[in-house]
Amino acid sequence: MRILVVEDEQAMADAIALGLTRSGYAVDTVYDGEEAIESVSENDYDLVVLDLNLPKVDGIDVCRFIRSTNAATGILMLTARSTTEERVFGLNAGADDYLIKPFHFTELLARVHAVLRRSSIVRQVILKCGRLTLDPNNMQVTYGDELLSLTTKEFGILEYLLINKDRIVSQEELLEHIWDNNADMFTQTVKVHINNLRKKLDSAGAVNLIQTIKNKGYLIKEVPDEETQTDR
Repeated sequence: MRILVVEDEQAMADAIALGLTRSGYAVDTVYDGEEAIESVSENDYDLVVLDLNLPKVDGIDVCRFIRSTNAATGILMLTARSTTEERVFGLNAGADDYLIKPFHFTELLARVHAVLRRSSIVRQVILKCGRLTLDPNNMQVTYGDELLSLTTKEFGILEYLLINKDRIVSQEELLEHIWDNNADMFTQTVKVHINNLRKKLDSAGAVNLIQTIKNKGYLIKEVPDEETQTDR
């Protein structure tokens, strides 16, 4: 999942981004409303953590812009304004939830999980395909009774493919959602990570779970446990 953090206090923005990155998310960070609008116009984010008070363009206007261009993007608004009227104003502008400053990161992370669960992108809390189970809350993947040890990127790829089960996902889409702005669109990094993920899945018994659809991308589809696919 890819998240944009919009916060003009750079130290806070960087701390939030670091925490979210350690929690397995791909995170971009901007420090004013103008940069936020530019970023959401160029990238497809699953969630925006948005400060209400921003220079150049106010957070409310950024929120309205996001909601007018992408109804599926989750918006978690950060605000130092504690009155009910001001919070309702933010929600009416299109925010999914709000968090009052100061806050503990654990609470922010819980709100992030909640907004993503409510969004149209994340359809289930626990993702399953046959004997494979992925739990995004504790970043655990099991096949049968075996716990798989995946890297953050491998987990993100598998989660996104499971969310989009029965739909072909292109390499470009994976880069868009699992990597941040520093990713090289022409690199082989997606293919390398897919190959490493496949080896771990195959070793656990989930043979050929991820299919390669030539010139289109990757696919996980629901099949009976005893069936496997050979198209790589």
